[in-house]
Amino acid sequence: MTTNRSKIMLVAIAAIAIIASSAVANMQTSENQAFAQQVIPPSREKTISVTGTASTSVDPNLLNIQFGVETQAKTASEAIDTNNELMNQVVDAIKTLAITDDEIRTSSFSIYPIYDSITDPKTGIYIRSELTGYRVSNILSVKTDKLTIGGDVIDAAVQAGANRVDSVFFSLSPEKQLAVQDDLIGKAVTNAKSKAELALEPLGQKIIGVKLVSLSDFGYPPPIPYYSRADAGMEKLSAPIFQSEQDVTTTANVLFLIGDK
Repeated sequence: MTTNRSKIMLVAIAAIAIIASSAVANMQTSENQAFAQQVIPPSREKTISVTGTASTSVDPNLLNIQFGVETQAKTASEAIDTNNELMNQVVDAIKTLAITDDEIRTSSFSIYPIYDSITDPKTGIYIRSELTGYRVSNILSVKTDKLTIGGDVIDAAVQAGANRVDSVFFSLSPEKQLAVQDDLIGKAVTNAKSKAELALEPLGQKIIGVKLVSLSDFGYPPPIPYYSRADAGMEKLSAPIFQSEQDVTTTANVLFLIGDK
């Protein structure tokens, strides 16, 4: 009797364990099915890629001027000495306008030989090249926040001996550029969202998320040349320089996740 009763109890316990395991398995299966309904596999995602733009015009806060001295002599040392003398005069002249050493940089310095072509006087046929001298070019770059003295700087430099004025342009300082950038990023993304919503409206779709955002770099207009080379009588010219607003544009490419309305 006792043995049979023990067997019956063991069978009952085993049956209960099987039923419990089956119930747990069914619950896990139901939870997995529910989760699968909520998560869309990447291969089945529906997306729309839109590029938004934002632009603004801001006042510049930096003036940039490139100018310099070119000299020529029979020897390199003579050309360098003459160039140094004139350049020192130019730097002293622009410093009288409150331009500081921190605002002056050497943009380029070069020395290169000059050759003349020798030809036969009777036939005009080229015979050889003959070294006739050396040319030295020293170009300075001035970057200052004194926006209204561009003309004065150029006039002072030319009168002191500068015979090249390569470019004059206005720009933004890194700090101001970053401030504009922070403002335009949000506007570009908002513009992208607006475009996406307009495109999805007739399709019966809506934005349900964002998968990727890619931002572009910023930029402003390239330098505007002023005059490329000083010539006779240039020292008599007045040099009015007028600043203009800087157009800054950025773009944001946004990949939106979309679904049915």
